[in-house]
Amino acid sequence: MSQPARSIAAIAIWLAAAHAFAGVETSTDANDVILAGHDAVAYFTQGEPVLGTAEFTAQYAGAVYRFASAENRSAFQANPQRYAPAYGGYCAFGTALGKKFAVDGRAFEIVEGRLYVNKNLSVYETWKKDIPGNIVKAEGQWPSIRDAAPASL
Repeated sequence: MSQPARSIAAIAIWLAAAHAFAGVETSTDANDVILAGHDAVAYFTQGEPVLGTAEFTAQYAGAVYRFASAENRSAFQANPQRYAPAYGGYCAFGTALGKKFAVDGRAFEIVEGRLYVNKNLSVYETWKKDIPGNIVKAEGQWPSIRDAAPASL
């Protein structure tokens, strides 16, 4: 099996196990808001980061999600696992390195139907140089760091 095929297979296995991570620690601010207030559904439907509002919120896995519309909130509530970010909303590249960093909500990628966010656009540029490899590394790191305190920078 080629390296890309192994990487894709590993991603598929991780995605199948993703539901086991429901309820893990999430990356939130002081008000328990995840994704720096960005609308989790909009990443999928609009392909860009869109700030949500306090008017449209939902809670999931210990985090408050904000949405730009009632329609997006309803879509999330119908299937939160589909829209919730990988690694509790912590930086995907940081997770690959065994660290938990908060994100600014603007640096994201959807890979095989899963939302991955990064600390910022600069970190995202590094992460995207080897997305499959970084996801495989993060999958290996996440079980040992998911309950650890976030890193500070």
